[in-house]
Amino acid sequence: MEFYRKRALHTLMSEEGNTIMEPPTITLPSITTFQEMHDRDQLRFSSPRSPTTDFTNKLNLIPPASPESPWTLSPLHTPSPSLLYHCIASLHRNEGNIFSIAVSKGVIFTGSESKRIRAWRQPDCMERGHLRASSGEVRAILAHGNVLFSAHKDRKIRILNFTVSENFRMRKVSTLPRRNSFRLFSKSNSQRHKDCVSCMAYYHAEGLLYTGSYDRTVKVWRVSDKICVDSFAAHEDNVNAIVVNQDDGWVFTCSIDGSVKIWRRVYRENSHILTMTLKFQQSPVNCLALSSTFTNCFLYSGSSDGTINFWEKEKFSGRFNHGGFLQGHRFAVLCLAAVEKFIFSGSVDTTIRVWRREEGSYFHECLAILDGHRGPVRCLAACMEMEKVVMGFLVYSASLDHSFKIWRVKILPEEKFCMDHADKSDCKSKLMEYEMSPVLSPSWVERKLRISPFQ
Repeated sequence: MEFYRKRALHTLMSEEGNTIMEPPTITLPSITTFQEMHDRDQLRFSSPRSPTTDFTNKLNLIPPASPESPWTLSPLHTPSPSLLYHCIASLHRNEGNIFSIAVSKGVIFTGSESKRIRAWRQPDCMERGHLRASSGEVRAILAHGNVLFSAHKDRKIRILNFTVSENFRMRKVSTLPRRNSFRLFSKSNSQRHKDCVSCMAYYHAEGLLYTGSYDRTVKVWRVSDKICVDSFAAHEDNVNAIVVNQDDGWVFTCSIDGSVKIWRRVYRENSHILTMTLKFQQSPVNCLALSSTFTNCFLYSGSSDGTINFWEKEKFSGRFNHGGFLQGHRFAVLCLAAVEKFIFSGSVDTTIRVWRREEGSYFHECLAILDGHRGPVRCLAACMEMEKVVMGFLVYSASLDHSFKIWRVKILPEEKFCMDHADKSDCKSKLMEYEMSPVLSPSWVERKLRISPFQ
């Protein structure tokens, strides 16, 4: 692993006060037990299973990366054992837990328990600057273009503008709800969430910002004039995550009550109606991710029982059919990220799993387990990077061990990988071995049993 000790010299200004950049202090995360990390965390998720002594011991015995060769083959036997991953940076600050990550315009933003929203350069993670707000506990941040939205402990949403140049700047331009006059102030009290804002989503086409809260409601803000245009009770318990399909504007929410709900905006109106409730099991649902392409649309949800359920959207009816679930994590899944047919999941078991969906089917393979955090993985972000014919990803993860890690994942073409290895029969044997014990959904197993896997 490489640790960066670079110093930035930019002074940033905000409407809430002047802030001066300070050089990052980077240290190795201290080793703590799972119980200590759990006690420090104030997040509202639950897992039906309690950590065992063996699991605690595992957290304390994670070996360091090999200094000779930081690139590591995927630890799983997969049909295409051509995935390489590498932790290119590991940063540690004494600012409490990092709750949220957003990426835009080559900049990574992190929100934590502190009052600072920090900006890092992609991919080397040199700190570009930070903005100090009047309230901390930045539970959710969202970036689109040169605009950043952040949700704070005071239940307000701040709208920030940033410029990406040699002199990186970030400033606050507005707050939701607005407080321009006594009349608006009185109105804003009814618009403001009554509890922590836990998640946000932005519908680009209409300029609508959706905010979900522990007060069980979802509010819809028109960013152009900073007005709350709709507010509705979404769940019977905390709203944990919200995503928007940019193709049709449908909204997806999940909650501790164990349900995933689909909402549709009424045509030419700002109100929203419930279209469908997806409730496959009783376990709390902590996170959502949407994988939408020209040919299909998949919705993924991470639960406290360690499973990832997924649904596929029918092309004609628009209904979402349950396709199955992905198993592999030992404890609650806290965060998900999707880039095309690749899904990244972070868990209380301290690992990040990389999944790939087979084109035209429900089959999902687990390509790799990124193991390096010493605490539950709280949030994730991922983006694609291409190098000639090699597909790659930059994955950003934050854990309750107070560390922030950047991973580079490369997926080599299967043919190239086999040509580079003398024993080509080994590739075939790995394929057969994986076909006999895949990580997949029950519906795929049903279909596979009717067809010989070696036809």
